Amino acid sequence: MAQHKRTTATRPGRIRLAAATAVAAALSGGLLTATAATASAAEPAAAAQPDEADFNGDGVADLATSAPSAYVGGKAGAGQVTVTYGGAERHHTTYSQNSAGVPGDAEKGDSFGADTAYGDFNRDGYDDLAVAAFGEDVGSDVDGGTVQILWGSKNGLSGGTTLKDPRPTKHDFFGGPIQAGDFDGDGKDDLVIGSRSGTATIDVYEGGFTRAGGTGRHYTVTPPIQSGEDAGPFNLHSGDVNGDGKDDLIVDGYSVAGGENANLWLPGSANGVTTTGVQRLPGGVITDVGDTDSDGYGDIIIGLTWDDGISGAHKGGTVYVVKGKSTGPYGGSQVITQESEGVPGSGETGDAFGTELDLGDINGDGHLDLVVGTPGEDLEGVSDAGSVTVVYGATDGSGLSTKNSVLLSQNTPGVPNANEKNDFFGSEVHVDDLNDDGRGDLAIGASGENGSNGAFYLLDSKADGTLSGTSGVYTSTVGISGSGTPRLGTNFAD
Repeated sequence: MAQHKRTTATRPGRIRLAAATAVAAALSGGLLTATAATASAAEPAAAAQPDEADFNGDGVADLATSAPSAYVGGKAGAGQVTVTYGGAERHHTTYSQNSAGVPGDAEKGDSFGADTAYGDFNRDGYDDLAVAAFGEDVGSDVDGGTVQILWGSKNGLSGGTTLKDPRPTKHDFFGGPIQAGDFDGDGKDDLVIGSRSGTATIDVYEGGFTRAGGTGRHYTVTPPIQSGEDAGPFNLHSGDVNGDGKDDLIVDGYSVAGGENANLWLPGSANGVTTTGVQRLPGGVITDVGDTDSDGYGDIIIGLTWDDGISGAHKGGTVYVVKGKSTGPYGGSQVITQESEGVPGSGETGDAFGTELDLGDINGDGHLDLVVGTPGEDLEGVSDAGSVTVVYGATDGSGLSTKNSVLLSQNTPGVPNANEKNDFFGSEVHVDDLNDDGRGDLAIGASGENGSNGAFYLLDSKADGTLSGTSGVYTSTVGISGSGTPRLGTNFAD
């Protein structure tokens, strides 16, 4: 049985709810040919491949993909999650609240899968999947929200348990967002849960989860960034920035009073997440953490999708790399835009470069690479077709180098389908070694594909440095209804 691996200094665990929400809002306002041959073709080196979900314990990464707006049993927006089990012959299984063993029932507007996070929550050697249904009505509490854990087993995810909301009348949309991590360094996966409305307070459940609904210690933390009646975090993310063996919490949020986006680093400690020593980061709506320069400290990658004139962002979007050290983050040491040397294309209003981010070792050289989604990219006269940029880690391990970056679109050889208006290819990105060859394969969401049915594309990383896939994964592929706008590929669990 494969054990769940933690590599805290390089672990880019990440969550997607708020980013998806922000992107959807942007896209509704008008947002929302190269190969990878320039990458190193080195033999696989397992040192830098980050933590990956393994729900069936076969030692090969699995991928959970959300369609939070999917119809289930005729209920609009009930939501579903599809798990792609990795291996020589990948297969997909789709879950909803109407699936056997999953608590509750599929209901209109539940948004099951709006957020997901994985960890071995009951320490049985199989990864489990935490799924937020932030629109769930809890008794008389409309849109109170809920979080459920689907349990891993040798046969994959099976059965589920609901986490009880400790303050059900104090907020709405419990479960938006969620994030796993070991914040007290005890070797057990903890779960952090935010609420998008009514409170800035975040709930932390320590490891010790059971199928009967038990958890370890519960406590709350209130990041000092939000103000206003309806404040709540956009996004949560975890990783070990200061190298102390405990995951830290990154809160992507906003100040209602000032109207300014703000991100904060909250360190982990022996007592869990704390606001002691909190540090403010450059603004942005999505983050990731990984040791990009091999110094033993996690670096924070921040995507700021807005155009010139807001918080110093460059036209088309900006990615900041904030280096870690023993005292935590100490400021942006690298800025990546579409104008950076070696990055294909150019920054244009509405590109949304940095909408989604993920780190992983794509070419198997032992160093982390960065994948950046640009879902608002116009290509060859096709508006909002979308693209993805891969920025490779330098071969000497010194950090991310833009010089040999590549651009992927649906017109790139090896990428299935073709560029179409409003596909929003790159609305979500993720790196997982789905075939266990030591190289990270690339999953790309296109939330606008086929009239907002959505889709995702799995590109295998080849030994010659190229990325290619045989076909897309569509709603029809995985048994999701095409009614309404399911938006398959909105979120990949991390």
